[in-house]
Amino acid sequence: MSTTTVAPAPAVTEVSEGYWTRNRKVGLLILALGVLAAVIFGALATDQQARFTLSEDAGGTALEINGTFGAILFGIIAAAAGAALLAKLPGKWFLPLLAVGVIGFVLSFICWQVSAAPAGQNFMPMVNMVRGTFLLALPLIFGSLAGLLCERSGVVNVAIEGQLLMGAFSGALFGSISQSVWVGLVAAAFGGAFISALLAIFSIRYLVDQVVMGIVLNLLAVGLTGFLYERLMQTNAAAYNSAPRFGTWEVPLLSDIPVLGPALFRSNIFLYVGLLLVLVIHLALFRSRWGLRTRAIGEHPTAADTVGVKVLRLRYRNVILAGMIAGIGGASYTLALYSFTKNMIGGKGFIALAALIFGRWNPTGALLAALFFGFADQLGTYLSAINSTIPSQFLAMLPYLATMLAVAGLVGKVRGPAAAGKPYIKN
Repeated sequence: MSTTTVAPAPAVTEVSEGYWTRNRKVGLLILALGVLAAVIFGALATDQQARFTLSEDAGGTALEINGTFGAILFGIIAAAAGAALLAKLPGKWFLPLLAVGVIGFVLSFICWQVSAAPAGQNFMPMVNMVRGTFLLALPLIFGSLAGLLCERSGVVNVAIEGQLLMGAFSGALFGSISQSVWVGLVAAAFGGAFISALLAIFSIRYLVDQVVMGIVLNLLAVGLTGFLYERLMQTNAAAYNSAPRFGTWEVPLLSDIPVLGPALFRSNIFLYVGLLLVLVIHLALFRSRWGLRTRAIGEHPTAADTVGVKVLRLRYRNVILAGMIAGIGGASYTLALYSFTKNMIGGKGFIALAALIFGRWNPTGALLAALFFGFADQLGTYLSAINSTIPSQFLAMLPYLATMLAVAGLVGKVRGPAAAGKPYIKN
């Protein structure tokens, strides 16, 4: 039996970038942002103390720093990190210095905003910030894991948005009919798997372009859920859009840890499942036979086939499993926070795809990227609450601006699985 696969593109000879390498360009950008932060944010900040409370309100223990001093200090730290990148230290220092630069710039900005807030509002409740970051990152965590399983298997998953949306709808509908959160959760998993099964069949069996198929499935999910929402949920919300919600699960002892305890260990089941999935998928992907085979069919399916790996079967399984994970992520909306509304995912599936790229197709990296985007979203909410002078429209753009920077390659050159998007044909 012979096997064929689409031949990889010919190797391209790497062209020398000269003095202005990517590291130096990023370093120059971080240096400029740090200087601007120290000068502009420092000038706009006030001498009021910027308070970072270790609670959910203005009370309790707090870390305090003079607004002007903090804005200048953190701006200088960001500039120093940019200067170190500009000096082109060894590559292992790129990501740590980039992280220091970005964090320094953000802290400088926050010192300005908190110190300049109206009287009585010049504090940032850290518990609320951390809790909000994780809750807003939840669909991104599930979505990026779904994308990772597909792309590590050689299938590009642009349908994350549709999988999340179908999961949210199925969870709300069947959870309402049964008045059971567990039935809703199972239905959400199957809703996401339905979109994934279509992606697998058309991409693997019929060799349809995977990116185009993903976009079509997103539109299908929007149209199908929108139609059923208008025909069922709007006409009888009590019967079809009133699913019960998962309550808060508190972990004894761990919930008493300052800041992280109340934020992480007094939460709903979806946060625990999401973090557990990151750990399990990371270990399975890099420490198990299944993981080795999955990475093999995503890098070189022909070689995997020659040693007995059932390439197409494994791709089907992984893509459908990915849909189930994304479906559960969609249920984190309708079985924990909100009632279902049309197109309620609002582009989170595409941000999850960016988190996957930002995280370099690694479960832990995808988690950190999702938290980065979740923090950007939560920061916008916080600034609106303290009546920031920055226009609300710009604040709403923060997570999407962060996504653009990630996809533009701020973290450096990244290479996805070599066979992702390339059909494998077995004769």
